[in-house]
Amino acid sequence: MSKRYAVIGLGQFGRAIASVLAGKGAEVIALDNNPVHIESIKDDVAHAITMDATDKKALMSQGVHEVDAVVLAIGKDFEALLLCAAHLLELDVKRIIARAHGQHQRMILERIGVTEILSPEDEVGKIVAERLLNPNILSYLELPDSYEIVEIKAPKGIINRSLEDIGLRDKYKLTVITIKREFHEDKNGQQVTEQHVLGVPSSKTTITENDTLMVFGLVKDIQRFTDINC
Repeated sequence: MSKRYAVIGLGQFGRAIASVLAGKGAEVIALDNNPVHIESIKDDVAHAITMDATDKKALMSQGVHEVDAVVLAIGKDFEALLLCAAHLLELDVKRIIARAHGQHQRMILERIGVTEILSPEDEVGKIVAERLLNPNILSYLELPDSYEIVEIKAPKGIINRSLEDIGLRDKYKLTVITIKREFHEDKNGQQVTEQHVLGVPSSKTTITENDTLMVFGLVKDIQRFTDINC
């Protein structure tokens, strides 16, 4: 049985979440008070409904209290987002993920009982800053205790060398989770380049140009690795 989700607020952020969830086979209820937003997504999701999400009875009529999770992605009207969040809490929704602009909104949402809060603008800002400081890093996931998982373009200093020769574990205290590699393939008579995951690499795996490494380790060790090998 597929998971059921509700996405409330269909600006760019909410629409992207709803489309990805639906594309992965989830049943998505998309709600917004703007019929233009509903029109833009109605062909991508199971249910797209124009309604006022601050109306508790309207939320109940759509079965929002019965879904596996609600993504509250209302962007500009924080009062509406807050009222909707309060209704969802009263309805004992299993899981609420809310969007917040800045620390004040985050604090207010936390005070009323919302525990999963997204601040996409902050996350984008961190990624941009990280990429400015280290152009080899394509994306990253912060973890507790100064650890992170990063997606790194293979630095020049490790091209055509095996993982054993590079010594990521012994020399840099890092673990390569997997490698994405470019392959040239024929599709419909045209040559295209696509990336594929190699799975769990062995110590004998050799790094090639244009490889992307998924690396786990301490922030300072990842920085040292990229500084030495760029």
